[in-house]
Amino acid sequence: MKKTLVIVGVVFLLVIVGSASWFLSQANKSQNQIIAENPIVSQNNSNLRYANIAYSEKINMSKGKGVTKEAATCIECHAQKTPAIVQDWSKSSMAHAGVSCIDCHGVSKENPMANQNCPGVKGTNIYVSKMVSPKTCAKCHPNEVKEFEESGHARAAIQIAALKPDQALLAHEDMGMPQYKDAVLLTGCAQCHGSIIKMGPNHEPTQGTWPSHGIGNVYPDGGVGNCASCHFNHQFSIAQARKPSSCATCHLGPDHPDIEVYDNSVHGALFAAHGDKWHWDSPPGAWIPGNDYNAPTCATCHMSGVNGLQPTHNIDMRLKWNLWAPISKERTGGYETAAFEYMKTGKFTAGNPLAGNPKGPQEARKEMLQVCASCHTTSFASNYMAQADKQIELYNKYAHAASEMINTLEKKHLMMKDPWADPAFRTYYYMWHHEGRRMRQGAVMEGPDYSHWHGVFQLQQSLRILQAIYNQRMKDGKIDPNQIGGVGMGE
Repeated sequence: MKKTLVIVGVVFLLVIVGSASWFLSQANKSQNQIIAENPIVSQNNSNLRYANIAYSEKINMSKGKGVTKEAATCIECHAQKTPAIVQDWSKSSMAHAGVSCIDCHGVSKENPMANQNCPGVKGTNIYVSKMVSPKTCAKCHPNEVKEFEESGHARAAIQIAALKPDQALLAHEDMGMPQYKDAVLLTGCAQCHGSIIKMGPNHEPTQGTWPSHGIGNVYPDGGVGNCASCHFNHQFSIAQARKPSSCATCHLGPDHPDIEVYDNSVHGALFAAHGDKWHWDSPPGAWIPGNDYNAPTCATCHMSGVNGLQPTHNIDMRLKWNLWAPISKERTGGYETAAFEYMKTGKFTAGNPLAGNPKGPQEARKEMLQVCASCHTTSFASNYMAQADKQIELYNKYAHAASEMINTLEKKHLMMKDPWADPAFRTYYYMWHHEGRRMRQGAVMEGPDYSHWHGVFQLQQSLRILQAIYNQRMKDGKIDPNQIGGVGMGE
């Protein structure tokens, strides 16, 4: 009996070992098959992980989500050529909805961005574009694109092209050497504001106008905007767009330190402490404070469907004030106009600096308070906003005093021809463009240090400097050519 049990045990162990070996060999065979069908994998080990994932995802997508034969060809090739892009796409809601590369990058032959420079489409009836204009996004997201076009984001690039002072500043920054103008524009302004993209030889966008991550891109097909500025290619993640880091790419620095203000606010501290546990993937309109998160991000206050409000891609809808201009005014201008004017006439305009809620600034404030009411009592939020309003009104007192001095000096021809060499102009510029914005935006976004020390404290110091320059010129009746100083020297 004992001998029989030993024989049975040995046979059982042999079966287990044999089965394990068979499964391992099958797994290796499958892996080797993928590698054999995807030669780049075996040639470039650095792409092994990404390519394997992307290639496997491609197979699943093409079988299950109705991807066309042409799209499957794109996916197969780009899984080898640009595996990280395919991997990102394979994780996106676009992929799960069967929206493929060619659905976004495919364009008509007549489209000014159309070409067949990709070997995969050369000689076929398929034309593609590297760039994806909002006109393409609007085919599936018409409301979101329309809301964007009605917002201040839409004029970001158009206004730079329209405003002579902006062009003059660029001319100073490139030291008068036109060959560097594109470098200044494309590595700085355009990556936030956007670019007026032009096509060059071979139907490719020119090096002097593209690539641009900026939110207000103007595309050769007439589309205005850049959805990928917030919904990064190619995952188009709503979770990523809801996080403050998406906005921080542009809303930072000495002139509008919005991310710095947020990071150091109570809201930002809660995000830093608990944000990794929040539910970032909830659908639009169903991202519920208290359930999915316990403090707002930029997207919550300015865009999200909260407490009965509809989600919006018009970031001006809940703003009572313009807080970036030399003088803060209530937003009484209705919708932004620059994109519509450009699409209608082809003209670049300064747009509508007072764009906001079409029902007026009080409705905008009401909607913002409705967001606040998700977490705060009505009196808490309304009292805080009233305090911020007073700080904005105080800023305007400084701004009016400064602008009156500048206007008087201009009338008496006591301003230098080169404004950036003039300590009076430079001081005035820093007052509204840097210190004044910090004071105002710190006040409304709960950034006490920016409202005070980086804001009103420096503002009152600068006003004294401007006053001294003003008094001297008015007394002498002339400009001291050797006069230096003012705010901004050495910063």
